[in-house]
Amino acid sequence: MSSGPSDYLAAERTFLAWIRTGLALMGFGFVVARFGLFLRALQPNVPSQSYGLSVWFGTALIVVGVIVNFWSVRHHVRLVQDLNRGGTAYKRPSSLAIIVALVMAVVGLAMAIYLISVGEPGRGRQGKTMTSNTDTGIVTIPSNNSVGQTVEKLESILQAKGVKLFALIDHSGEAEKAGMQMRPTKLLIFGNPKAGTPLMVASPGIAIDLPLKILVAEDENGKVRVSWNSVAYLQARHRLPAELVQNIAVVEALARKAAE
Repeated sequence: MSSGPSDYLAAERTFLAWIRTGLALMGFGFVVARFGLFLRALQPNVPSQSYGLSVWFGTALIVVGVIVNFWSVRHHVRLVQDLNRGGTAYKRPSSLAIIVALVMAVVGLAMAIYLISVGEPGRGRQGKTMTSNTDTGIVTIPSNNSVGQTVEKLESILQAKGVKLFALIDHSGEAEKAGMQMRPTKLLIFGNPKAGTPLMVASPGIAIDLPLKILVAEDENGKVRVSWNSVAYLQARHRLPAELVQNIAVVEALARKAAE
């Protein structure tokens, strides 16, 4: 039985449909690869490394789209050759469609697990050791010492590491001088020009958040808290290059050491 024009047109429509599928996969892969940037905007306190998998998932989808397009060309050529011989290529289910469906199912499941893992573990760990405000980028942890002891400990650590203490602002002391009551609250402003200057050269706007600051304060329950600007928040806010983030990452280590 010879093949008619309708058979060739059907084969061409199928071929074009597979091309659209391949292009859609590549486009969706690009969106997924850039999805990490969107998540960082929503969750600035989560380390940027947590979103690295989105690049791999997106790249995988783009590769699948490329394979689909190459495979569809091969399939279309074989189908036309079969039609020319008067045969039919529809003797079995489309292996290409089955493989693409399975790959998409696996990638979709992996992405769902990944998104859950990004959202949940961070909140679980922070719930026990610290609290953070994703709007302000402030991270807070409890201190095992009084406000005065925590400040003294932090001053000693800064001196030992050669970090300059630019100012120690006693907010509660100034309030008392003004005849007002305020729980013990002190702010330490410190830094190192060798670390801060490259940051301001790369992103001048970060000068508004430098030098680094650590707040030591007593809350309404008499508990002492140590707070600082999240490194991830500062990086996202000022679009700092990844290689310079370590210049401000010291703030977290200092705060945690002082709170011990």
